[in-house]
Amino acid sequence: MSLAPHYSVEILERIDDIPPEAWEELGTPGSLALAPSFWRVLERAGLEGFSYRYALMRDDGGKPRAFWGVYTVTTDIAIFAPEPLRKVLEFIRRRFPSFLKWNLLECGTPITIVSPPITQSSDVPRASLVAALARSLREEARRRHSLLIVIRDFEHNAEDFREDLAVHGYHWIEGLPNTYLEIPWKDPQAYRDAMRSYYRSKLNKYRRRVESSGIRVERKEDFADLADILCAQWREVHENAKEFQREVLTPAFYREFSRALGPDSWVLLFYRGEELVAHALMMRDGPMIRWLYVGRSRAQNDGIYLYIATKVVDTAIELGAERLEMGLTTYDVKMDLGAEAVPIHMALRARWGWMNPFVGLGYRLLNAVPKPGKRPVFKQQAAEETP
Repeated sequence: MSLAPHYSVEILERIDDIPPEAWEELGTPGSLALAPSFWRVLERAGLEGFSYRYALMRDDGGKPRAFWGVYTVTTDIAIFAPEPLRKVLEFIRRRFPSFLKWNLLECGTPITIVSPPITQSSDVPRASLVAALARSLREEARRRHSLLIVIRDFEHNAEDFREDLAVHGYHWIEGLPNTYLEIPWKDPQAYRDAMRSYYRSKLNKYRRRVESSGIRVERKEDFADLADILCAQWREVHENAKEFQREVLTPAFYREFSRALGPDSWVLLFYRGEELVAHALMMRDGPMIRWLYVGRSRAQNDGIYLYIATKVVDTAIELGAERLEMGLTTYDVKMDLGAEAVPIHMALRARWGWMNPFVGLGYRLLNAVPKPGKRPVFKQQAAEETP
């Protein structure tokens, strides 16, 4: 009878501490956001409050079999609180600013969604992988004094992880849905022609309004020289956001993103005359394009956000993407453009065993996750839904 292989996990402090031959052994990751170049960007960017470590799992013979990133960050555990509870929390935090803001240990990618958030060899049994993952995360949480452990993110393609994680005490928690637009069109005009008249008219109205105000758009791949102004624009949006907030970007993030990812990253720059008034940060990840961040010189309700979103869609179509990730929040705008909301789950547990049974229920009571419905934006969708 053959014994199941034993896997050991080594925790490293720098992404460059992982030897190049380990990456060669693991092969191409399923996403650019799991590649060492991406983690170097995050490591060098100095995102406020984040502290990274890197896990390399090996088999009995020392052969690399899996990789994942972990980090600590102080997070509001009632980040999706419903409005009445949010008002209560705001009142309490005037006196106790750190109330329900805890130091979490997270496994995943901190600025985008990768499901599952692990690079692994295809022949590693999932139960063995999860056992090694759970063991190493408990040990790391103990070292870093983190009360809660979060593994994120899991979409439909990673539902099978649920049962294996439950064996190790993890609760399956719903997070904010992500949004995606599937792209079958050959050009932006074909995309607009595929829309039902209501959505097409709404889109055209905002396009004409914004373009008549003198807005023009440029796509720029090398944007390191604009890092300071881009970060300032992002902070303007961040500080005025009424929805989900967490990571705080730095100018170094924009510089490193441009330099390290090269032609796989770019910004759309929105000018009024010679003034740069907004931008959208985008990234190519295989056949998919990810829209990561948006920034504005002045946060105001003037229709420009919808215009930015339409130009993001146009760019993805023009560049031949098969899919566009549009990210979390601002669901009304994205779904009016045809995006679909996709459920996201996280695995959550407490480091202390006695506390863990209460964690899942407590999180659900504190948070209300939006569930945007599907919209029949395109003519074909409407035809398929007609009885």
